[in-house]
Amino acid sequence: MASDEDGDYMNMTFGEEPKTTETSLQRRQRLKREGEIKGRVKSKAELAAEECEAREAVLSTSMLEGARAKNSKGFAMMTKMGFQGGALGSKGNADARLEPIRPEMKDDRGGIGLDSERKRNLRDAAESAGKKVKIDENEFRDRVRREREAARCETQVYAAMKVCERIDEEKQAGSNVEGESPRKKRPLSTRPLKSIPVVWRGLVRTREEAERDRRIKHVLQQTSAPRLPTYEDDLEDEDDKKAMGKPQTSYALVEDIDEEDPELDEFNALGADIKLQRLVGYLRKEYHYCFWCKFEYPDDMMEGCPGLTEEEHD
Repeated sequence: MASDEDGDYMNMTFGEEPKTTETSLQRRQRLKREGEIKGRVKSKAELAAEECEAREAVLSTSMLEGARAKNSKGFAMMTKMGFQGGALGSKGNADARLEPIRPEMKDDRGGIGLDSERKRNLRDAAESAGKKVKIDENEFRDRVRREREAARCETQVYAAMKVCERIDEEKQAGSNVEGESPRKKRPLSTRPLKSIPVVWRGLVRTREEAERDRRIKHVLQQTSAPRLPTYEDDLEDEDDKKAMGKPQTSYALVEDIDEEDPELDEFNALGADIKLQRLVGYLRKEYHYCFWCKFEYPDDMMEGCPGLTEEEHD
């Protein structure tokens, strides 16, 4: 069994490694590298970077602390006048400067005031861009508002035309002589368009044109011969038409649907607001009906109606 004097090999300590001495060859190589580094001519970019770094290091230090260290005459005069550090001026001013104005170094060949002119140009450009954005936003809002108002006015024009048509049909249905059987309302396809007042004639014309196109399309899809339903063959009799699967009754076009209507074209060229005014005036004049009140008055005095416009009914 090993004695305690031998010690534990796990706790054995070794002496420090002997310092390596620099040989003459290594020393010559080191001095050669240092000489090459010192003798290398620095580029303009490196010199400018070092100069800028040194300048920033000097400017970043407090000028007051530098004046105290150098015991400058200016700082001594300020001390005699009562300056003890801090901001100049009235006490308690939170916006007062604690450090002198930092000098700005010019690193280009531009003349004096060029930087100020650039800043002024940038500021003017930023202000003009801000104004342009505000103007564009205002123009966009105005355009959207006008488009919404125009769409709303077109909807009101269509509603006023429907009211005119409804009241006209009611007047025609109620104009029978007492004792006679009530006559059926004539289909609009047999009524001349020009006999309808121009303020709501466009409603009927549009509906009749859509109905005509729908029926023509239906007939063309149902018949085998690619001919319009208005085509009549003199050589075909009723039996031939029935055998070919053609409809027994031909479509009756409205009397003057294909005729030009300058009066209607002139009315359609008006703005939606003007057309609405004319429709409202027509309802009041012909039927004593207020489009905004949604009520038909007994006489032309229309007592109780606030006025002609929508604003007067608010």
